[in-house]
Amino acid sequence: MKLTIVAATGGIGAHLLRQSVAAGHDVTPVVRDPAKLPVPTPAVTADLATAGPDTLAPALDGADAVLSCLGPRSTAEAGVASLGTRTIVTAMTAAGVRRLVVISAAPIGTVPSPGRPNPPKHDPGDGFLMRHVAAPLVKAILRAHYADLAEMEALVAGSGLDWTVVRPPRLTDRPGTGAYRTARGRNLRGGRIIARADVAHGMLRVLDQPDTIGQTIGIAY
Repeated sequence: MKLTIVAATGGIGAHLLRQSVAAGHDVTPVVRDPAKLPVPTPAVTADLATAGPDTLAPALDGADAVLSCLGPRSTAEAGVASLGTRTIVTAMTAAGVRRLVVISAAPIGTVPSPGRPNPPKHDPGDGFLMRHVAAPLVKAILRAHYADLAEMEALVAGSGLDWTVVRPPRLTDRPGTGAYRTARGRNLRGGRIIARADVAHGMLRVLDQPDTIGQTIGIAY
């Protein structure tokens, strides 16, 4: 497939680029600094905090799918996921590219956004401790990050594209195993961690699973 990978130098994006190239896909990364790419690959340089949709046109020419690992790395960057995803969606619509896979986070199903002001109070996959202790604490600490991701999810869901949102819990830098669990529309009971390499693997896997279109996918060990 011809794939466009947004934020291909980040923690998940770098794994996604390596795995995509190793699998024989034709990949165009979209990055702020091509010098940081883990695999030498012709790239489109763009900062999606400021870039317009036209900037992405060369990266989308003939693409079968876009995989976005865009997200805030600090509180100062909160807003980049929703802002950049709006640009991605606009550029994809103009280019006629329909398949979009994005990374979010496990707690986002219960985070309100302008497009979804009254989300469920609890995720159906969360146990008692996650619902009443861990999730409220993490959401309080990462309030700005999660508000950004919740708005991004709302944009994706309303885009009219063939989208999938992947929601991992806490990320680690352990080697990937390929032995992870997934669930549609909910988190994984007891699924507290996953390696970034396995999240990248899961993003590629959903491209071959048409039943994941229009779905949020929980992923964890």
